[in-house]
Amino acid sequence: MNILESLKVAIESVLANKMRSFLTMLGIIIGISSVITIVAIGKGGQKKITSEFEDIGVNVLEVKVDNNTQLSTKDYFTLNDVKEIKNKIDEVKNVAPLVQRPVTAKFEKTTKRAILMGTTNDYSSIFNVDILYGRFINERDTLLGRNVVVIDNISAKNIFGYEDCVGKTVKLGSRDNLINAIIVGVYKNEGGAFAAAFGGNMPVIAYVPISFMQKLIPNEFNITQMQVLVSDSKNSEAIANNIIKLVEARHFNKGKYKAENMVKQIDQVNNIINIFTMIIGAIAGISLVVGGIGVMNIMLVSVTERTREIGIRKAIGATRRDILIQFLIESLILSLIGGIIGMMLGTLFAYAIGVFLKIEPTVSISTVLVAFLFSSAVGIFFGIYPANKAAKLDPIEALRYE
Repeated sequence: MNILESLKVAIESVLANKMRSFLTMLGIIIGISSVITIVAIGKGGQKKITSEFEDIGVNVLEVKVDNNTQLSTKDYFTLNDVKEIKNKIDEVKNVAPLVQRPVTAKFEKTTKRAILMGTTNDYSSIFNVDILYGRFINERDTLLGRNVVVIDNISAKNIFGYEDCVGKTVKLGSRDNLINAIIVGVYKNEGGAFAAAFGGNMPVIAYVPISFMQKLIPNEFNITQMQVLVSDSKNSEAIANNIIKLVEARHFNKGKYKAENMVKQIDQVNNIINIFTMIIGAIAGISLVVGGIGVMNIMLVSVTERTREIGIRKAIGATRRDILIQFLIESLILSLIGGIIGMMLGTLFAYAIGVFLKIEPTVSISTVLVAFLFSSAVGIFFGIYPANKAAKLDPIEALRYE
């Protein structure tokens, strides 16, 4: 019997037991679809985050106080450091200090968690803060220490039911020390793709003048970060070293500061997403093994049911190789059909989830090819034992089987 005849017999056998064949393929379908969905969403999320970082600009340095060192009050940055860096290092186009703190935000009818970012008006010229309503922090806000705040549009919508909440009042600070502030602007939250996952529990992400931040947290106020816009990202390492040397000279210390550019942060985020995707994909891949065991069990049942048929075929001249190939092809067909259905469902699920998360999934040819090869390997691996068992049957004993 040649390969084409074996293929024909195998297809007829699969079609003769449609429901059993489908249930056999179910484990393969679930496994392949899960892996493709996870990998596609992971790659799509990676692409989205990379794009957002690139929109910010790879020519931004983040200079930070190294919290892994022993620090004293004099080691933290000052507003004078910001001025000196801007004035003395030619390659620096702009600098914005940054103090981040979680606080309580009490609105008219609700109390929320908030992440406050105390900074200056220069922040908006370094990063693309898209103001939808009102304005961003200005220079006079910082100089006068005005109690003003700029919040994100998603939080505004969740809290007030509409985005344009300019002029509304919010109380910020700790539960024991809340200070009134006026909302002067609403900006577009570019992380909307992931904000959906938090639902109504997403914290308010807001900007305030750094001088107002000092009033909110007088006992904890330390400038630990500076965002630095440089003219040439290719020379960012040398510029970072010059900034650190300048700050160390001003603070009479050594080894207290570090600097990272956005390219490094993109790589770190991508590595984390890759590891997470691989782990979740591997867990989903376990269902492929379960599906393979299901294929093997059904093939063993099929061998038992068709013992007499195998005996007749051997009696009229079929060799062990013919029987082995027939059952291997049958196992392979079950796995391949399951794999193809799984690939289609996985792609469909990935795009459905992508619409919800506002991510464009990436279903690459390499992912589909690996899934196709893996489902084939499952069919062959788990089909070898039943096929070999069928091939070894004694034709005389098989013909006696009822």
